[in-house]
Amino acid sequence: MSSFIHPTALVSPQAHLGEEVYIGPYSIIHEQVEIGDYSRIGAYCEIGLPPGGHETFSASYPLKIGAHALIRSRCTLYAGSTIGARLECGHGAIIREESLIGENLRIGSGSIIEGHCQIGNYVRLQGNVQIGKGSLVDDFVWIFPNVVLTNDPHPPSPHLVGVTLKAYAVIGTASILLPGVTIGAHAVIGALSLVKSSIPEKMLAAGHPAKVICPAHHLRDYLNPGKRAYPWPENFDRGLPWENQAFQAWLAQLQESPTPEIKQTSP
Repeated sequence: MSSFIHPTALVSPQAHLGEEVYIGPYSIIHEQVEIGDYSRIGAYCEIGLPPGGHETFSASYPLKIGAHALIRSRCTLYAGSTIGARLECGHGAIIREESLIGENLRIGSGSIIEGHCQIGNYVRLQGNVQIGKGSLVDDFVWIFPNVVLTNDPHPPSPHLVGVTLKAYAVIGTASILLPGVTIGAHAVIGALSLVKSSIPEKMLAAGHPAKVICPAHHLRDYLNPGKRAYPWPENFDRGLPWENQAFQAWLAQLQESPTPEIKQTSP
């Protein structure tokens, strides 16, 4: 079946639309944009926008969007990125140029991924999150509302140092991560934290500045104190690859992995 383009939308003849793509009212699709099959673009979106107004950029750096994307109204996706299948954007989200993004990214309303970022598979960014230029976010990371990943060690400066978030990390609401920090796999950052130094894997850190408090698996389930809350994949599967599937071998492997010791530091 052919795609549907609303009469008010502007689609470049050099854009490539897959099967059954929907383009909503007043949206603009620039040249060298590839949109995968069964994708839906809402109203007032701009897809493949050349950065800095340089129209020749989009010709040299196409924007590729995988199949089954859902891009809601007023989103802007710049030229020069590659995005995997099943992208889902809230309203007004922005993805800048030259970013490499895996499958099944969910980016909340008002959130921004700056340029030159690498984002893994099944990453969840909630509303009003800012991912600074040069950030590296591994698979299955959760970032809650109003989190900021910074990248300038002494602004304004030309020295940009991105933040790294390892797989399965959780970043609590309204936290700020300073340039160059690494958050280890399965680590948890409490809400309203200021993270100035790297946090080891599987640890809970919180505060202003954030300090390691304890292994994350010490945290208990809100409604069932006899059950641990972390690692979170033991308790949560909605929209994830192991949803409604047996995953006991993986869970057993998690439970057998040694937990790193907390290093004591002088006050």
